[in-house]
Order: sequence, then structure tokens, then C-alpha cells
Amino acid sequence: MSKIKSLYIVLVFFSLLFFSACKAGQKYVRPVAEDMPAVFYDLKEGSVADIGWSTLYKDSVLQNLINEALEHNKDMLVATARIKEMVANKRISFAGLFPELGMEVAGQREFLNYGGDTKKYSPELRANVGISWELDVWGKLRWENEAGIAAYLQTVEAKRALQLTIISQVAQSYFELRTFDKELEIIHQTLEARKEGVHFAKLRYEGGLTSEIPYRQSLVELARTETLIPNLEKKIMLKENDLFVLTGHFPTEIMKRGESIKKQYIPATLPIDLPSDVLKRRPDVIQAEQKLIEANAKAGVAYTEMFPSLKLTGRLGGENSELTDFIKSPTWFIAGSLAGPIFNMGKNKARHKAARAKYEQEVHSYEKVILEVFKEVNNSIINYKKNKEARKSREALYNSAKSYQELAKLQYVNGLVSYLDVLDAQRQLFDAEIALNEANLNELVAAVSLYKALGGGLEK
Repeated sequence: MSKIKSLYIVLVFFSLLFFSACKAGQKYVRPVAEDMPAVFYDLKEGSVADIGWSTLYKDSVLQNLINEALEHNKDMLVATARIKEMVANKRISFAGLFPELGMEVAGQREFLNYGGDTKKYSPELRANVGISWELDVWGKLRWENEAGIAAYLQTVEAKRALQLTIISQVAQSYFELRTFDKELEIIHQTLEARKEGVHFAKLRYEGGLTSEIPYRQSLVELARTETLIPNLEKKIMLKENDLFVLTGHFPTEIMKRGESIKKQYIPATLPIDLPSDVLKRRPDVIQAEQKLIEANAKAGVAYTEMFPSLKLTGRLGGENSELTDFIKSPTWFIAGSLAGPIFNMGKNKARHKAARAKYEQEVHSYEKVILEVFKEVNNSIINYKKNKEARKSREALYNSAKSYQELAKLQYVNGLVSYLDVLDAQRQLFDAEIALNEANLNELVAAVSLYKALGGGLEK
């Protein structure tokens, strides 16, 4: 028992040594972004984090599509599995901080014959519990654990960044689909107007009221409108396929529709908070910093490898040739080893320099991510603002073209203008309506991009 007590005292001593050991290496300090603006291009009071994606996207069909995508999208499933992998890896690096216990139970029967007639059997039974522990004197194992945690957090933030991307992709694809639907509706309405115009022009031509030219021109406009339908129907089916794949389903049926593009909710403004808040919220920024922390931890590992490592091994058990005397024959041993480099042509020092250079690369990458965030947010603000202005001007143009077309049609019936004037007015109305439809889409897409750029979409 005194031997066991001695072993216990040794373990306690080394445990205290472990927990009080130093941690050699450079402590991580977040880089300071010099000359970073205090505000974005067009600051508005509030935070986009307070606007969940289900609040921004009110169409119930779109909400269902986003829910489907977050649950079944294959990239999201890959990201989820990647997190599971990194959880296990993090556990491995954490377990390295503690002793390893093992056991061995063995029995053997050895036959010995030394050249004579005498045969001898040598049985042996043994059972041991072993301990192996690398004491973290210089902090190598703690650096490895810190690197493992940082690698795990990168996968978590990568999944959150992917969530923002998928939500914006689904919303944009759905808005594009509804825009194509509206454009097809406009074409069919125009087609009916063209058919009515052909019928009216034919009656006037056959009645001798006009020449054949207006009639032939009306046929040209009818045919021109009909040529737009197949290409647009192709766009609709391809966009439906995109949405099916985004939501993790096979494209086997017609995609459900909700509100028309004109009834989709567009906020008058989106709150644009301070850059410091956006940088804390953006998953790509957090992920870049975790890469930086991991690189610094690996540099710490490389630095501690230049110092000796201390390992402790021990064994406690029993060994005897007879099972009845097994307990009466205890065995134990404890050993420690100190191993370290003496001369290796500067290999470990070079590894540390390479690790520090890798850390320096990640510093510049982190700074670049911040620059890209500022550019993305400012660009999104400009696009959102200018697309809203463009939509308003397109709306005014459409209203003017509609009034012009109605006036031209009325004057043509009264014989004040030619049919070519009516066709010109119809063409202008058609172009203005198509342009307004696209302007509505551009404004919606700009809102989606700004919402994503500000880190919105992490909450429902």
C-alpha cells in the first residue's frame, strides 16, 4: 500500500506542476484596423439584426421555401456534418491534456525443452493498469487545444455564413421567378391586344378605310410578340429547377407561387448600424478571426517544440504463474522521461518561423475581409438607394406610356391619327411595363443583398 501511496503522491505532484506550468508563445491579440470609418456610407438608426428573415420576407410560400432550404439543402447538410467532425477533433485535442489509462490482461503457457527428455511448462498470468501522461510544461498541448477550438468555431461560422447565402439565394431566385411570371402575364396581355389590333386593322383594310400596310404591320407586331413566349417559358422552368435544388428536392413538379412581384414586401428603409456591430455579427468576419487564432495557436505549438517534453509512465498490477497466488504478487513501476532537441540544423526554429509567417498571412486576410465587408455594405446601400429611385422613375414612365397609348387608341378610332401611331404607343407601353417589372425585381434583389451584407438572416 505504501508503494501505491507513493505513486499517488507523484501523480499529484506532477498534476500541480502541470496546472501551474507556463504557456510559452505569443498571446493572441486582435489586430487593430487602422483608419476604419466609424460609420457606413448612409447610416440609419437601428439594427438589421432585429429584423428576422420571416419578417422581411412575408410571402408564406417564400418562407416555406427558405425553411425547406435550411433543412434539406445539401450544402447545409455538408456543413452540419463538418461541424460534427470538428466537434470530435476538438475532443481529441482536449483529451490530450489529460493522462491516458490503459489495461492489459494476458495469460500464456510456454513449453521448454533443453535437449533432454524432460519437458517443462512455464505458465504466466498477468494483469496491469498503465498510465501515460505528457506533462504540458511549456503549453504545447494547451496551444493544440486552442487551435482545435478555433478550427471548430470556423465550421460553426461557416455554416452561419452559408445560411445567409442560402436565404438570399432562395429569396432572389423566388423574386426572379415571380418577375418572369409577371413578364409572361404582360406578354399574354399584349398578345391579346395585338390580336384585337389585327382584327380591327383587317376590318378597316377590307372595308377600304386604310391601305394594306397597317394590316401587315399589325401582323408583324403579333408575330414579334409570340416569339417572346418560348424563351420566357424556358427561363421560368429553369428558375423553378434552381429553386428545387436549393431546397434539396428533385425538380419533379410545378413550383408553388405566392404573392405577385408587385405585392412583395419592400421596406421603405433598412436600418444600417455601426460597422463595429456589423463586424461582430458577420459570420465571415468571425470565421476569419478564428483562422487567425488558430494560426497563432499553431505558432505557439511550433515554438514549444523547441523545448524538451516531459512524459510520465506508470504501471500497477500483478503477475504470477498461479491464479491462486495472483493477488499476492503485485507489481508496479513509475518512470519519467525528458526528451528534447539538441541539434537538428535549426529545423524546429524554421518551423516556428514558418508558423509565424502563416499567422502574418492570416492577419492580412482578416484585414482584407474587413475591407471587403465595408465595400459590400456600401455597394449594397448605393444599389438599394439607386434601384429604388430607378423603380420610381420607371413607374412614372409606365404611367405616361399608358396614358399615351389610351389617347392614341382613342384618336385612332376617331380618325385623328394613323394605326402606326397606335402601334408605336403600344410598343412604348409594352417596353415601359417590362422595364417597370425589371425595376421592381432590381429593388427587391437590392434589398436582399443589403440585408445579407448587414448580417441579417441569422434569426427567423
